[in-house]
Amino acid sequence: MMNALLKHREALLGGVIVLLMLAIGSRVPAFISPGNLVEMFNDTAILIILALGQMMVLLTKGIDLSMAANLALTGMIVALINFHHPDVPVWALLLLATALGLVMGIINGLLVWKLGIPAIVVTLGTMSIYRGIIFLLSGGGWVNANQMSADFLAVPRSGLFGLPVLSWCAIAALLLVGYFLRYSRSGRALYTAGGNATAAYYTGINAGKMQFVSFCLSGALAGFCGYLWISRFAVAYVDVANGFELQVVAACVIGGISTMGGSGRVLGCLFGALFLGVINNALPVIGVSPFWQMAISGTVIVIAVLLNERGNKRKGRLILRDAALARQKQAVKS
Repeated sequence: MMNALLKHREALLGGVIVLLMLAIGSRVPAFISPGNLVEMFNDTAILIILALGQMMVLLTKGIDLSMAANLALTGMIVALINFHHPDVPVWALLLLATALGLVMGIINGLLVWKLGIPAIVVTLGTMSIYRGIIFLLSGGGWVNANQMSADFLAVPRSGLFGLPVLSWCAIAALLLVGYFLRYSRSGRALYTAGGNATAAYYTGINAGKMQFVSFCLSGALAGFCGYLWISRFAVAYVDVANGFELQVVAACVIGGISTMGGSGRVLGCLFGALFLGVINNALPVIGVSPFWQMAISGTVIVIAVLLNERGNKRKGRLILRDAALARQKQAVKS
C-alpha cells in the first residue's frame, strides 16, 4: 500500500492538498472561495518559481542556499536604479535583474564545477557575500514604496485573463522548465548527471558541466524573482527573503524531489510549493499560533524526507534484485 502511494507521489500530494482545503473550508467557507484561491496561488507564485530553480540543482545532486540572497541583491539593485532613475523602463530592469541573477548563478556553478567545492559550502559562502553587498549598496537603509515609481510597482499586480501577472509568471515558468526537462537533451542530461554519474560519463555527459548549467538556471530564476518580490511587497532592505531558501528546499522535498539527485518532476515541485502555500494561509485562518505553524511545517518536511528515503531504498533494492536475477540467469546458461 505504502509503495503504491509512493509511486503516485504527486497524486497523493494533490489529494492531501484538496482534503486540507476542504477541511479548512468546512470551518471557514471563505477560505475556498474563488477569489481566495486565486490570491493563495498568487502568494505562492514566487515560491513556485524558486522551487523550480532549486529542483534543477537538486537533480544534479547539488543544493543552492544562496537563492534568497540572490533575490534580495538583484531586487535591491533594481529598486535603487528605479529610485535614482525612474525613467528606466520596467522591462529593462526585469532583464537586468535576470542577468544579474544569472551572473551569480555562474559564480556558484564555476566554483562547484571547476574547483570541486561542495555546493552547500559554496552557496553558504556566496549567500553571506550577497547579503554583505546589499548592505554596502544600501548603507543598511530601505527603499520603500514612496521611492519607487508607479510603473515599477504595477507590473506584478496587473490583471491578465483574470489572474495577476505574478501568477502568469509562475505558470510560464512551470511550462518552460517542464518542457526543458522533458524534451531537451540538456534537461534529460540533468537527471542522468545526478542519478548516475558513471552512466553519464560513458554516455558523454559531463556531470560537472550539467551542475554548472543548473546553477545558472537557478540563479537566473532567482534574479527574475528579485524584481517580482520587491515590486510586489514594495520594499527593499538587507534582510528581504531571509531564510526563504529553506522554504524553497522544503517545497522540493515535499514534492518528491530527491536530495540525492536524478529524481523529481515539475508537477511534484508545484504541489510541494502549493502545499506549503495552503499550510501558510490555512493555519492563521483557524487560529493556530505561529509556534505551532513552524512545528507543523517542520513535521511535514520530516515526513516528506522519510518518504523520499523510503522510495530511494526501494529503488536500491530493485536494482540489486535485478542484478542478482541477471547473474542467476547467466549462471544457468553457462
